[in-house]
Amino acid sequence: MQFGVQFFPNFKRGDKTAADYFAQSLAVAEEAETLGYSHARTIEHYFERYGGYSPNPIVFLSAVAQRTKTMRLVTGAVVPAFNNPLKLAGEIGMLDAISQGRFDVGFARAFLPHEFRRFRVSPDESFARFHEGLEQIELLLTQENVTHHGQFHSFDNVTSLPRPTQKPRPKFYIACTQTPETFEFAGRAGHALMAIPIGPLKKLLPLYRQAWRDAGHPGDGEVMLAFHMFCHADARQAREIPRRQFEDYFVSLFEAAGEWTQGTASKDYRGYDEAISRMKNFTLETQIEAGGALVGTPDEIKTIIRRFQSEIGAFEHASLQINFGALDFAEAQKSMRLFGREIIPAFA
Repeated sequence: MQFGVQFFPNFKRGDKTAADYFAQSLAVAEEAETLGYSHARTIEHYFERYGGYSPNPIVFLSAVAQRTKTMRLVTGAVVPAFNNPLKLAGEIGMLDAISQGRFDVGFARAFLPHEFRRFRVSPDESFARFHEGLEQIELLLTQENVTHHGQFHSFDNVTSLPRPTQKPRPKFYIACTQTPETFEFAGRAGHALMAIPIGPLKKLLPLYRQAWRDAGHPGDGEVMLAFHMFCHADARQAREIPRRQFEDYFVSLFEAAGEWTQGTASKDYRGYDEAISRMKNFTLETQIEAGGALVGTPDEIKTIIRRFQSEIGAFEHASLQINFGALDFAEAQKSMRLFGREIIPAFA
């Protein structure tokens, strides 16, 4: 298994400036590579403190590309529903060139009602916009003189520039949370999968692996899971230092997605009201027990990872939130260094 670092800005404006956050995040990415972390990943969200400081992950990853030499750069993920495929394909080709072919593209449907509302996009179009956007972007990256007439975007005789550095294109990841059809789609299409260790993952990962095999793709697929991580030599300090920031993450998630629990509904987001309601009550202890938080001493975290693997099956990549919320930056750095020294070698 490989371990990477993930950046998910989630803080109040009075706690930290955007300039400070990105300076610290770039420092984390640069040092992480020297410690054996294999990728840097960030998200696309808007408007609210839950992710809203990262409206364009490609901008941040372009800066990471200049600080690093070997680690993969991953969008976790870009959202076709909120982007013109012509623009996004060009940006993908540009970062692939800047990074010398180190870019992997994760795509997502989005799930926050306020983002759909503010972009004036119906969540009932989520699947349709996602699949059309993905198809058009793949055509633009792999072919020249492309014509495609879709429901939402159409173009004629277009060659997207710059052409991808990786051939035929960068690797695609599909972000999945709890919709079985999306797990199966990713497997059939031969795309890697990114998910979070929350919800019915034990039942859904086998759907992806089986769809991958049934489609005749070699191997068994590729899965990246995202975790909060804090590692400390003292078990009590490992929990108390990040507790407030960890639990505030789920408070902000509920603030951003709580409309699903207040009557908002969509045919493309079945069960999201129940899923978001459950997240409101998450605590650090419940997530450590469930395997969703890699928090503890090095030995405790090794146990959490192995127990989680035994319950849901093996996965290829763990993407770790290191400097989440307004966590003290020096503590986040020490945690990352201890994890890199004591844990990464144990799973190499």
